[in-house]
Amino acid sequence: MKSTLRRSDWILLLFFAYIAALIPFFRDRPGMSAQPVLAFGIAIVVLFGLAQAEQTRYARIAGMIHDWVPMALTFLAFRGMEVFVPRQYNAAYERAWIRWDEVVLNHWHLKQAIEGFGTVLPTYLELCYLLVYGLGTFCIVVLWVKGRREQVDKFYFVLLSGTLLAYALFPYFPSRPPRLAFPEVAMPETHNIFRQLNLFLLRKATIHSGVFPSAHVSSAFAAAWGMFLVLPRGHRRIAWLVLAFAVSVTLATIYGRYHYVADAAAGFAVSLVAALAGLAARGLFATSAVPE
Repeated sequence: MKSTLRRSDWILLLFFAYIAALIPFFRDRPGMSAQPVLAFGIAIVVLFGLAQAEQTRYARIAGMIHDWVPMALTFLAFRGMEVFVPRQYNAAYERAWIRWDEVVLNHWHLKQAIEGFGTVLPTYLELCYLLVYGLGTFCIVVLWVKGRREQVDKFYFVLLSGTLLAYALFPYFPSRPPRLAFPEVAMPETHNIFRQLNLFLLRKATIHSGVFPSAHVSSAFAAAWGMFLVLPRGHRRIAWLVLAFAVSVTLATIYGRYHYVADAAAGFAVSLVAALAGLAARGLFATSAVPE
């Protein structure tokens, strides 16, 4: 019985294969191991297994599970980038990037403008940064509720392209976030529960291989572009909402000193590549079907 992978599955498999292929070129990374090869193997087994199951009498339930598996594999991809943590970070990158932060936050008064609203806007931005981890899940739920499950694959194609392309660039730009590399530059004056939660999660669950480009920004905008691509005109308000959220996340990454301005700009550029890929691949989805 023939098994057919979804179009978005190939994005995941290509990413895991690419990371596994990088191992010989980054032997100087102290944490380097065979973990990327193992992750590639897991992705192959899971995705081909689900594709096979979708050709059986269990197609409906296998398809529903398949709708959520890319989220788990994306997290596996994220955690896997920890093997690329360098012995020493490239301070040249950081010194170049911090100049733009000083211009935008101090000379252009972005920090002052945000804090001019008291605690309201800083709290909102920190909340957006916290919620970005659930944005993909939100979008899939929307597609299910709107009866658009057949569009899940197309949405993932854009979302995964924008997210995994950012991950793929991490090894080449080893760097620390500005809050750690330059704690004296434009640090937020306000503190709230959401910032405390964000900092706790970053201490306990983040990776340290690099911050360029910002995957927070690339994935948030990719989610927005994906929703514009798959939702009919009458439901585009949701896509506009996701786009506004992506803009808020971008501001949050810069103001909260989680990322440099350069990271955010590069993340946005990556999302545009993902959007163009989604537009170019629209014809490929004409015959794609999601079991109902």
